[in-house]
Amino acid sequence: MKKLFMLIVGMFAFINCLACTSDNNKNEEKMEKILFVNGSPNRDGNTATLAKVLLEGKQYETLNLNDYRLNFYGQTLEGDQLNEVIAKMKQADIIVMGSPVYWHNICASVRTLMERCYGYLPEDTFKGKRFFFLYQGAAPTKMMIDDGEYSMSRFACMYGFTYEGMATSKSEAKTLRNKLK
Repeated sequence: MKKLFMLIVGMFAFINCLACTSDNNKNEEKMEKILFVNGSPNRDGNTATLAKVLLEGKQYETLNLNDYRLNFYGQTLEGDQLNEVIAKMKQADIIVMGSPVYWHNICASVRTLMERCYGYLPEDTFKGKRFFFLYQGAAPTKMMIDDGEYSMSRFACMYGFTYEGMATSKSEAKTLRNKLK
């Protein structure tokens, strides 16, 4: 009889635990994992500053592309770390790509990442993930801004991201922040 009583008490405790866990899971919001991919060689420069404005109040990880060896499109040299970068991107729910304007366009590290994905990744690799673009320079022209946004929105679309938009200034980053809520 004592064993039966202990079994019933144990089952009741187990069922109660399941109910509590289920209720707790309903009340918890899923925290989206955010990855800031920084294309600037200046880790704490203007590109990172725009990310801080956009991501204010959010937890995020920074991946500095200059910390990784990404061979150029067509190269097959030892030590390439493209798979590590892509793995980090796959783990995130939201990607914030940041690039300074160099030579009137997206910087080489971001461009290399984009080019390496071409023909390497299936087109919907990042389906369901959200994509934000930060693009800043000393005095970019409208053409530079338009070309950068076209390239990044096309990249996002090609690989299944939902493109949320671009910010080129702190005020634009504050406005774009509303889409993170």
